[in-house]
Amino acid sequence: MIALACDHTGVDLKMEIMHLLDEMGLEYKDFGTNTRESCDYAVFGSRAARAVARGECDRGILICGTGVGIGMAAGKVPGIRVCTCSDVYTATLSKRHNNSNILTFGARVVGVDVAKMIAKAWLTETFEGGRHQRRIDQIAAIERGEEL
Repeated sequence: MIALACDHTGVDLKMEIMHLLDEMGLEYKDFGTNTRESCDYAVFGSRAARAVARGECDRGILICGTGVGIGMAAGKVPGIRVCTCSDVYTATLSKRHNNSNILTFGARVVGVDVAKMIAKAWLTETFEGGRHQRRIDQIAAIERGEEL
């Protein structure tokens, strides 16, 4: 299950991502917004991120104007590893090496086709584990307030 969320700038692009997920046969849950009226990305991004952190959703795709703000909000939720990107390479490696569980991008930064390419690459990539798991464990330790 994929958690989806956006602010007012990402509504149209979120609809395109929903179509992609339908084509890929992936289930999703929409945490809003569904209006183009100005709203706060942190509200919707945190709802989706909490669903991922609780295990209700496997991962999430979040959209705002740049992808940065909604990513910052989602990244404050313990257990969330956000990848804000505008290219396929970064999305791919964020999954392969960092086991990112939230992907964000900006509706004002990437077009529909690029956003779909990014999402598809990220959704189909797998975590390599191995030496990368040690680094994920270090990130979790930092999150718990531990010194490295």
